[in-house]
Amino acid sequence: MTYGLGSLLAMLLVVSILPFSYSQHYLIRSCDFVRLQVVYLACASLIAASYLISRTGSAPYIGCALASIVVLLLQVGWIYPYTRLANKEVASSNKTDKHSIRIMSANVLMSNSEYDKLIALVNTHQPDLLITLESDQTWQNELSSLEQEYPYRVYCPKDNRYGMHLYSKFKIKQQQVCELIESDIPSIHILFEDADSVEVQGHFIHPAPPSPTEEDSSRPRDTELIILAKALKNRLRPCIVAGDLNDVAWSRSTRLFMRISGLLDPRKGRGFFNTFHASYFFMRWPLDHLFHSNEFSVKRIERLAKYGSDHFALLTELVYNPDSDNQKQQEQIDKEKAVDELKMPAASKQQVPMFNTNPQ
Repeated sequence: MTYGLGSLLAMLLVVSILPFSYSQHYLIRSCDFVRLQVVYLACASLIAASYLISRTGSAPYIGCALASIVVLLLQVGWIYPYTRLANKEVASSNKTDKHSIRIMSANVLMSNSEYDKLIALVNTHQPDLLITLESDQTWQNELSSLEQEYPYRVYCPKDNRYGMHLYSKFKIKQQQVCELIESDIPSIHILFEDADSVEVQGHFIHPAPPSPTEEDSSRPRDTELIILAKALKNRLRPCIVAGDLNDVAWSRSTRLFMRISGLLDPRKGRGFFNTFHASYFFMRWPLDHLFHSNEFSVKRIERLAKYGSDHFALLTELVYNPDSDNQKQQEQIDKEKAVDELKMPAASKQQVPMFNTNPQ
């Protein structure tokens, strides 16, 4: 029992310490993903060690209890802002507000053939903007029934699991599909007009994850986040960023993205909204994100029902309110060092369309 508990805690300590490194190797960065699971295991270890101490008073179990506490201290600081115990970063809007922007982001899983389930979710929740990720030509064909409700659309079907489609009830005034970092990994950028004729920028991304089957390093993903953040730092109008970032909300790269861009996360103080993996409740983390500028308050954020994908869809409803009482949380990050470590020399914020000129 002592050996097993000690081995578990040794592994948890290693997993807790490795992410402090600026290494972008996927084995290091994957430790960011499992922070919730590490907290659960550390809590279980602390309970087990405490019970064994009460029964035996053995010194090794005291050491296990202390190690469990160290792991919890190392982990809780990262995930605490996303618990309901923390302050909300984004103010809540009035439930009676009529004019809002409802955004639904769905990584459909390209091989998923349960098209009707996603269509049913769309019909039930009626998003103003629907973003699909991993959508190929087959998905585009199967979702054609939505086209009447969504007169404005941007299609980028691909068979490499990085296709994207955008369906909008709002008028899209300008649009551009970009490959910011890697060829065949697109992002969609639009300038749209909401129901109150407010111009809003939308940026929808799906960078490649660090993994043994995709990228050995998180550098391409991190670089895409950084150049987008730099471009949005001096934005001219309200802004929304959404998509599957293949990164968790509390990672150093996502926190750096928020600090540079000045965007807010409506999940802070409201919950984790873990969107992946839909099939394994014990291995879930927040991969699908929505960030927005300070001019919005949040009316609703919800993880939707399963629809055959390995991701849950994320629904976020925002209300344009320039006087929102939002409270930007200051992240303690060495920004210059982090940017130097994460950037890719070929990347430039000029690649991100900001729609600074009037449409023709």
